[in-house]
Amino acid sequence: MFFTYLRRELRRRRKAALVVASGLALGIALVIVVNSVSNGMGRAQEKVLQSLYGLGTDMTVTKAATPASGDAQRPRFRFEAKDDDSEDKQSSDRVMAQGFTTLPASTVTEVAGQKGVSSAVGGLSLNVVKVSGQFTRGQFQQGDGGVEMRGKPGAGPRYRIEGGGADFDVNMYTVYGTDVTQPALGPLTSSEITSGRTFKTTETNAKVAVADAAYAKEKKLRTGSTVTIKGATYEVIGIATASSGDAAANLYIPLKQAQKLSGEKDKVTTVYVKATDSQQIGAVKSAIRKNVPGTTVTTSADLAKTVSGSLSTAADLAAGVGKWLSIAVLVAAFLVAGLLTSSAVSRRVREFGTLKALGWKSGRVTRQVVGEAVVNGLVGGVLGIALGLAGAYVVTAVSPTLQAQLGGSGGGPGGPGGGGAFLAGPGRQAAKSLEVALTAPVSATTIALAVGLAVAGGLIAGAFGGWRASRLRPADALRRVE
Repeated sequence: MFFTYLRRELRRRRKAALVVASGLALGIALVIVVNSVSNGMGRAQEKVLQSLYGLGTDMTVTKAATPASGDAQRPRFRFEAKDDDSEDKQSSDRVMAQGFTTLPASTVTEVAGQKGVSSAVGGLSLNVVKVSGQFTRGQFQQGDGGVEMRGKPGAGPRYRIEGGGADFDVNMYTVYGTDVTQPALGPLTSSEITSGRTFKTTETNAKVAVADAAYAKEKKLRTGSTVTIKGATYEVIGIATASSGDAAANLYIPLKQAQKLSGEKDKVTTVYVKATDSQQIGAVKSAIRKNVPGTTVTTSADLAKTVSGSLSTAADLAAGVGKWLSIAVLVAAFLVAGLLTSSAVSRRVREFGTLKALGWKSGRVTRQVVGEAVVNGLVGGVLGIALGLAGAYVVTAVSPTLQAQLGGSGGGPGGPGGGGAFLAGPGRQAAKSLEVALTAPVSATTIALAVGLAVAGGLIAGAFGGWRASRLRPADALRRVE
């Protein structure tokens, strides 16, 4: 009887049911789109952070920023004196630890021993500045307007110097010393080997290198080529392409070789940490800060706060304006559905009064009204899910490009930066700009949320109508009889 009457009433009042369902559908569709866009923002941010952090890394440990003298921050270049007839080219490589700050290699062991740490690996990020060129000796020419070369004015010929000078080229690039025995952690894991191979675990002190694809293209390097750093020659064994954005470094070499080149024996600039449980990252961070003094611990959440640009703006809009807009629309949809249901009950006074006169209890009438409202809510849910999926598909199909800028803060995330990062000063990370395409993935959780909202909307509307119906009396129906 309940379902028969329900089906008959919904068919008879299709327009009213469709209006209620449509209002709920719009609210639910907006929630789905905002939720899916927010998920897309999260994925985009993870993609951006991954380009600095490397896969599988939960946090980084660097040396706490300390005041440094001006001399320590300026690269120096020395060239040997040449005889007057020599114009040979000269060159000098300056290899510096990024930010001029390092940690003892023993810090890696200390960090790895903290509670909640699954694994830790150290790396040494270097900036290389190569200056090469030559001095050219000037020529003395006799003539007016020069300087007198003898002791007394007017006592001899005058000479001037023509030509000569210096012509030097400056080449800057980054080198990252990676612990080849632990290939699962560190910045190199955010790149894919597209030519050649990666390091073997036995190549701890081998003169081999992996080149970033963009740098290799610029310098015309390929597998089997050689590169020279501070007089040492390294064979390029592989070409790596960054998964997103810029690469962590131009060249990757074994950690021991990087320490030797920079004179930083048993030193690292960064410790990359993997936690045993992603839910305990905050506790692990606190433990490291407490038990390993003189360090700065940066998690992906900390680094996310430094993200600016259109990605950050869009994320703020999705989390702020989008969330409150969804709530406002849902509240309005629920209220409208409730008021329309209550209004429909008012128009059915004679019907419900007659049913009560025939013996229907108030509870049975209320259940009938609530049942109709829940069905309307479910219909609205189906329409809302369809509209929401369509909206999310449009966002993914369009894939608007968002820009993200990272870095520049003291202490920095500790990941290797781009060329010239040493100019940012000790403990600082050069700004980095990336572009990512926005998608709007719809998860099963979002669909479940939509279904829950549909049922909730139906129950709220049914509560309005049911309360109105429960107050009707058979006498109200008799007053409407003409």
